[in-house]
Amino acid sequence: MINIRQAGLEDLTSVVSIFEQYRHFYQCENNIVLATDFIKARMEQQESIIFIAETDEQEKTVVGFVQLYPLFTSTRMKKVWLLNDLFVEETYRKQGIAEQLILNAKALSNDTGALGLRLSTAASNQPAQALYEKIGFIKSQNFYYELSL
Repeated sequence: MINIRQAGLEDLTSVVSIFEQYRHFYQCENNIVLATDFIKARMEQQESIIFIAETDEQEKTVVGFVQLYPLFTSTRMKKVWLLNDLFVEETYRKQGIAEQLILNAKALSNDTGALGLRLSTAASNQPAQALYEKIGFIKSQNFYYELSL
């Protein structure tokens, strides 16, 4: 059994551990100190919401997470949540955990009166795209641009 709940500062060590696994998945160099500072700042400054998936064993283990950032749309004058990070440990995949995490993100969006959720994923990430479409996400026809600094 997996429990999904919002993470707090008391979960910092566990969140950083799964966050570093996520970053490793995307071939980022691990840096536990910077990762801790980053996640702690997001939590303390209330700049993101993190939901964690944890086992219900005696020693609860975090096996997945989703991190959301608030955005705003000027034309619609509403909040939109950016589903920026989603990760489930490999041994726990294909058990519906990612879907549960996204459903919690959707509930947060509803509870905060937001317009909805936005996300992006690699064009090659077919499993993620299939999951998003299963849940009801629609591929945008908009073009997105990036400017690296």
